[in-house]
Amino acid sequence: MGCQIFNEVNFGMRNKWILGAFVCLGLPLLGQTLGDLSGRVNDASGAGVPNAAVALTNISTNAVRNTESSTDGLYSFSSVPPGVYNLKVEHPGFRTATSNNVQVQVQQSVRLDFTLQVGQVNETVEVSATAALLQAENATVGTVIENREISEAPLNGREYLNLVTLAPNVRNFAPAAGQAGNRQGGDRANQAISAGGNRIVYDYYTLDGVSNTDPNFNTYIVLPSIDALQEFKVQTGVYPAEFGHAATQINVLTKSGGNAYHGSLFDFVRNDKFDAIPYAFTAIRPVKSPFKWNDYGYEIDGPVVIPKLYDGRNKLFFMSNYEWLVQRQSAQSTYSVPTAAMFEGDFSQFGSIIYDPTTKLPFDRNIIPPNLINKTSQALLKYYHSATLPGLTNNYVQDSASPVNRDGFIVRMDYTESAKSQWTGRYSWGDENQSTQTLNIAGTKVLTNYEQYMGSNTRIITPNIVNEARFGYSRFYNAVTTLTAFNLNTVGALNLPNLAPGDPVAWGLPNINLVGDGFNTGGTSFGDSTEAPYENQNNTAQFIDNVSWNKGKHTFKFGFEFDRQNFNQIGNQYSRGQYSFQPNATQNAAGKGGDAFAEFLLGDIFQSTVAVAAANAKFQRNAEYAFVDDTWKVTPKLTVSLGLRYEFVPPFTDQLNNLFTVHHGYAVS
Repeated sequence: MGCQIFNEVNFGMRNKWILGAFVCLGLPLLGQTLGDLSGRVNDASGAGVPNAAVALTNISTNAVRNTESSTDGLYSFSSVPPGVYNLKVEHPGFRTATSNNVQVQVQQSVRLDFTLQVGQVNETVEVSATAALLQAENATVGTVIENREISEAPLNGREYLNLVTLAPNVRNFAPAAGQAGNRQGGDRANQAISAGGNRIVYDYYTLDGVSNTDPNFNTYIVLPSIDALQEFKVQTGVYPAEFGHAATQINVLTKSGGNAYHGSLFDFVRNDKFDAIPYAFTAIRPVKSPFKWNDYGYEIDGPVVIPKLYDGRNKLFFMSNYEWLVQRQSAQSTYSVPTAAMFEGDFSQFGSIIYDPTTKLPFDRNIIPPNLINKTSQALLKYYHSATLPGLTNNYVQDSASPVNRDGFIVRMDYTESAKSQWTGRYSWGDENQSTQTLNIAGTKVLTNYEQYMGSNTRIITPNIVNEARFGYSRFYNAVTTLTAFNLNTVGALNLPNLAPGDPVAWGLPNINLVGDGFNTGGTSFGDSTEAPYENQNNTAQFIDNVSWNKGKHTFKFGFEFDRQNFNQIGNQYSRGQYSFQPNATQNAAGKGGDAFAEFLLGDIFQSTVAVAAANAKFQRNAEYAFVDDTWKVTPKLTVSLGLRYEFVPPFTDQLNNLFTVHHGYAVS
């Protein structure tokens, strides 16, 4: 039992060193979500100007960072939060040079050179920052999806991941992971992002610089609202040694507040009142297929100001977002089921003869006596349906509901402690559930909820040394189970043999499989699927620390990461049992006649399959990563990047000590 769980876990050890050397024009050093801004301060002759004072000011928050140019005139700002900035360069004997509205995108290296003119410091020359100047060339291959593209694109479902295909060589219709649809449900099971021909399990998601990737199927955890996003980047090619885990990096950044308030209220509506009448293939034709879709919420950001108590302008900022999605939809489903008379054992209108399994003689008038109808079968009939339309085919019509609910909340705080220290914290919460009804009360539902905590501090130790520390914790719950799980213990109420009631996540209907009816139409199987439940309760704690050091023509960056990953799952096939019936006992000696539904009424099981118990897996591992990058400015137009990365990803260890290995032995005599 439960061996399928182990097929989902990668037990292979990954302990590897990765060495890379890249030659490029520009600066390839990037932060996980932060960017870099650097350049050279020249005089009119093209020589570097040493000890020039360079100030970087965030337009939104007025946060200021200062540095000085090196003996070669080089300056650099590491770990710069994405945003719009003003730069100012000053040096005695030269006019002040400024460049305004310089945009730094997520994980972008911006290069901006200045040429100072002789004059007084109180004289100012503005340098134009053109788009071509901002796009520093480097070895990294990736595409930034900006806020305008995210917020203004017509997204069906308002999911930002639908925009990843704006990046070259990326598609989102790759084949889904095997069994993911059954063992991790919802939108995550349909994730199909493939970059550069890689499998979808090679995607790695981060949100504000911390892991947003579930350790089970490598799917995303938090699905932020597009109104809460600043931008995101899809990296598909060569990138610095700081990045690892997987081949494709999908790095997302939430909005941060500023000194001005911004906000929005939104509501997107679809309704069947706007729809045409659907086509129907049966005599029962609904006027409309009920469909209601509402997606509404708010986003607000700005400074934290409490009148007469606290004024957080230039210091403390917030962003808050909440989004609700409510979808109600039903569709007409047509089934072929036994007639009401057959439910009573009356097969007189049935074309095939039903034989008594004991005597092998035909039942009188093809009617099974009431005293021979099995009590358990009779109890199960209330979860089936008899025909409501004439005939033996397509004789029962049902409107099957498929409701979807999704809501998510994000709050982010940014605090500028000083010119040398900035803090960021974020809390994300979400709850998602969707269900699909089949015959009667059978069906499936997917329950998902998550929480994520993130905290980071960027500290300028010296003008040339910057430390960035981050912490993240994610809790992810996902359950694929039956429509009646947690609510109705049918198996326990029926007291079926060899089946315990089990955990409430496994509650539901047994699967009744009617195979090969004599007329091949009146025996639609019923009950719940044999596949569920699969309940995942995973969590990841992550600690990251990176240091950037500018030393002459070299910019070093080194750091480490520690991940504690827990993968816990309860699940199995056949938790509620499958009972198959087919024409066998109700046939005569020559193999003629009989019917599967008649054998169900008699309780004559052809085959039963039950799980001994639900498999319970609790796995844990500690993953460790370290890297060092060196960006060497050989000449003002030539940069060489060197990187070395170490990854230690051991196998998961069993916390329950119930794993075992079966060895086959041979004896020779």
